This record gives sequence, C-alpha cells and structure tokens, in this order.
Amino acid sequence: MSNRAKTIFLSLSIFGSFFIYCVYYYSKMIQNAPYRSYELESIVFKYGEGNNLINQFDSRTNTYQYLNASDSLVSTTVHLNKDDFIYIHHKAAELGFWNFPDDMTHTANPEDAKKSTHFYVEFNYKEKSKQMLVDVNYDGNPKLLDAAKSLVGEMQRLLNDAQDR
Repeated sequence: MSNRAKTIFLSLSIFGSFFIYCVYYYSKMIQNAPYRSYELESIVFKYGEGNNLINQFDSRTNTYQYLNASDSLVSTTVHLNKDDFIYIHHKAAELGFWNFPDDMTHTANPEDAKKSTHFYVEFNYKEKSKQMLVDVNYDGNPKLLDAAKSLVGEMQRLLNDAQDR
C-alpha cells in the first residue's frame, strides 16, 4: 500500500467510526426522549392576578375565556392546528421547559404574590404531563424567569394568532 492509500484508509477509519457512533448515540437519544412532539395531546394555559386564574385556554375543548378591556368575561372557541402544537413544543424544548421547576411562585413578600400576575402552563402527552406555575415577581434565578416569561409570551402570541384565523 502506498502512503496515500494508508492516509485515506486511516482517515476513513477514524471519521467513519465517529460517524457511526454519532448516528447510534443520537438515534438512541431521540428514541428515548421524554417528550415527543407527535405525542402532544393538549395544552392548558391560564393566567390572572394572584390565585384567580380567570383567563383560561384548554386545547381539548378549544375554549378560550378571557377578560376584555371592559372587564367582561368573553368565551370563544380557538382551534390550534397540528403546526401550532409542533411549534410550541419545539419552542418549549428550546427554552428548556422540561427542566423548569413546577412552582416558580416564591417571592420575598407574600403580599406581592397576591397582587402579581400568575401564569399556569400545562403540556399533556400520551404518557406524561408537565406543568408550571410562574409568578412574574419570582425572586429565584432571573434567567429561568426570563425563559418562563418567553414561553408565556409565545403561548399568548400563539393564542392571539389562532384567534385571528
């Protein structure tokens, strides 16, 4: 064998084995993922002041009720399509939703918690579910709060877009 053939054989052996390992590793990782987008069945989104989460959306029943500008409760039907579910699942995965704590309502002053806005997000899958309750005055990790607020903002934007359709 010439030097060139040896070099090609060695490089193919190294890169080939690395490629096979990557395919094997990531296929197992994707296969064992705890939350898969195609298993997402429903989303529940609630928000309001304190413990009064009067604004609600449930994708199983497609009902969305909220307080409008004149403080009257409006109930409408909003349908999320499959693309909306896939989008919000991937957005949640990008923000690390499954690593968030379930309760992000710890505030320094309990009186502020009664007056501040709370958001509740729940993703229901075939075998599992994940929920999160967030207080906008959460005094924990600020990066975690920003990521949670970003997910809540995406949920609100998604609902508004679906309502406009």
